[in-house]
Amino acid sequence: MTTESKDEFLARMKTFEGQRSGAPSVARDAVNQAMIRHWTDAMGDTNPVYVDEEAARATGRDGVIAPPTMLQAWSMRGLVPPSASTGSSGGFPKLLAELETAGFSSTVATNCEQTYHRELRIGDVITTSDVIENVSDEKQTALGRGHFVTSRITFTDQDGEVVGEQMWRILRFIPGTGAAPPPPKPPRPRPAINRDNAFWFEGTSEQRLLIQRCAGCGTLRHPPGPMCPNCHSTEWDTVESSGRGTVHSFTVNHYPQVPSFEYPLLVALVDLEEGTRLVTNLVEVEPDAVEIGMAVAVRWLDAGDGLTLPVFAPA
Repeated sequence: MTTESKDEFLARMKTFEGQRSGAPSVARDAVNQAMIRHWTDAMGDTNPVYVDEEAARATGRDGVIAPPTMLQAWSMRGLVPPSASTGSSGGFPKLLAELETAGFSSTVATNCEQTYHRELRIGDVITTSDVIENVSDEKQTALGRGHFVTSRITFTDQDGEVVGEQMWRILRFIPGTGAAPPPPKPPRPRPAINRDNAFWFEGTSEQRLLIQRCAGCGTLRHPPGPMCPNCHSTEWDTVESSGRGTVHSFTVNHYPQVPSFEYPLLVALVDLEEGTRLVTNLVEVEPDAVEIGMAVAVRWLDAGDGLTLPVFAPA
């Protein structure tokens, strides 16, 4: 059982900063056309300067060049077991061993930044030198508590010229110490469905926007109701809306926030071209871009549990 504090442990890990990760590693193969072709085929890169000597010379180059993003590929060891000559006895393996002993046993690569000093040409032989640049203090991440380890890799050619650099960062973390995942988003509040409006929700389930029509005088009405406010008839049928309309009014709701919705929430009154109006949400548009009178068209929102609702987007 160790009594080492976090500060003492970090101070010990900081002693690795500035150390070489291992001995310089020389690529097993020179930059060559076959590997370049495999790379461009895999990436779907059709730039002719990577595979066509004549096209490369037409750009003022001496010949074919390697894609810059292949920089690290030339010195990768693949499945060959590491040896002392490839750096396994350097500071990086020792640092990882210390972190693992302290419980930071899981690894994830977090980010990589490359800098290119010159283009690589056929025949270049690349050597990599890796220095441990930084060990962070302990961080709480979604994956777990851990330390970020940053290395700086320098790539040189057969003449010792620096051709590129790479910043490489990993996170060593303690499994099982990650932040709890956010709770699942609750569904939208369920509407109250009754005999007067059931037809409307049945229509939306089929992505049809239905409008109640009085069978006596033909007046359209929404929201649905049991009686025509014009002639007082209780007989009715429906017509299907085109789903096109204009924004009559709108508001941008920020608070209070209900977990079921995304904010800012655009709530609008939309005038359908048939003459009725409904309350709805606007989507696919930023609040600053909404205008009174803006033409909109219906979209269909799957609200879960078999509920489909009409929302509107710019037409």
